[in-house]
Amino acid sequence: MSEGNKPLLIYKTENGVIEVRLEGDTVWLSQAQLAELFGTKRPAITKHLGNIFKSNELDDNSVCSILEHTAADGKRYKTKHYNLDAIISVGYRVNSASATRFRQWATMRLKEHLIQGYTLNEHRLSQHQEQLHKLEQTLTLFQQNVIDQADLPEAQGLVKVIADYARTFVLLNQFDSERLPTANFDEDIRYQINYDEAKVAIEILQKDLMTKGEATELVGNEKDDSFAGVLGAVVQCFDGQYLYPSIEEQAAHLLYFVIKNHPFSDGNKRIGAFLFIWFLQRNQHHLKISGELKINDNALAAIALLVAQSDPAQKALMIHLIMNLIR
Repeated sequence: MSEGNKPLLIYKTENGVIEVRLEGDTVWLSQAQLAELFGTKRPAITKHLGNIFKSNELDDNSVCSILEHTAADGKRYKTKHYNLDAIISVGYRVNSASATRFRQWATMRLKEHLIQGYTLNEHRLSQHQEQLHKLEQTLTLFQQNVIDQADLPEAQGLVKVIADYARTFVLLNQFDSERLPTANFDEDIRYQINYDEAKVAIEILQKDLMTKGEATELVGNEKDDSFAGVLGAVVQCFDGQYLYPSIEEQAAHLLYFVIKNHPFSDGNKRIGAFLFIWFLQRNQHHLKISGELKINDNALAAIALLVAQSDPAQKALMIHLIMNLIR
């Protein structure tokens, strides 16, 4: 049993059962439960606790905690609870036999809890190590590309991505391993990309680049039907559900497919980067809470370069990286 996320254990007494709260590697009972446990009245429990704290046998602040519990009327109340040290101290003043039995029972339950917790944490640690291994692979890719492209302007952006991603990952790892970025992406896809609208956007991009003297008519020229195939792959469904169910995953695949599949005669990296941001904007997912861009121009150029030079065998790693950079 559990109350919220806190386990509740059942302890059987001669007169019935008591729900025992398990939290913080100890057990907790209220004064009313202590009275029930030791077969006495609550005023006697209050008196014994007062004497225990007055004699400095135990420190009130160390053995007491205000915990929520659900009463018989279904409402939640905050009540002072006492840990195993306090329970045993009271028990020896009221009924040492009952205290001994409860201590033995509680010790066994705590041991089981700690063993289960250790097993669970071992599993989490394994997942955590996998994530750190991914980080090492990613940073190695970054470093290799920085060296290979040291003379290119995009290399500066690549360094920025390294710093940002590493810092983000370190911050995430300060939390419990359950909160590592393996899930909880945004599945509220407001806009499904389609061929006609994407073509219009690319034509506008092409005209803008040509006006600036940064492109020719080859930019955005489709070599075959592969661009339509790219968009179909991004929004493909199975059993009525997107194969890539989140905004982050669809955006990452859109960028990756356009750059790696080369559907255009020229400008694949620029078009892929453009559509990547264009898609995020239409899904209202391109800004941080602060209003800043999640990925600035330098970082975007660096990511596009990294995708272009990545080994196809590293596709899953690249997609994972891009998704977390968006988040």
